[in-house]
Amino acid sequence: MYSKKIVIRYKADIVDKPVVYSLVKDFNLAFNIMSARVSPRREGLMVLDLTGKKNDFDRAIRYLKDLGLTVDPLSKSVTQNVDKCVHCGACLAFCSPSALYIDKKTMKVMFDTEKCNGCGLCVKACPARAMEINLL
Repeated sequence: MYSKKIVIRYKADIVDKPVVYSLVKDFNLAFNIMSARVSPRREGLMVLDLTGKKNDFDRAIRYLKDLGLTVDPLSKSVTQNVDKCVHCGACLAFCSPSALYIDKKTMKVMFDTEKCNGCGLCVKACPARAMEINLL
């Protein structure tokens, strides 16, 4: 069995298509949704852990790309540069696994790397650019 975590970025015109259903039905892949932000008529993002035969996985990735989706491996780690962080909390609303949170005693933004799924939404949301993606 082959297993890999991927990030799929949806365009607004494709969010209504049964993409994950096709991964199961047409490509025999099992999946775990690690994170998802998909809304009607808006761009979306989904982080999946896919498991199946390597050949089926490769065919499925080609299928996703042929649909016009951006597919990237989840081979990134997110870090918090505490020297840059102004603790404004802008990143909190974008962190679905709650890896970013406010310490009630210090009122500072804290980052739990164990909870982070690597989606990178906090990086785009951070006005101080304190959240960074490091390629592994």
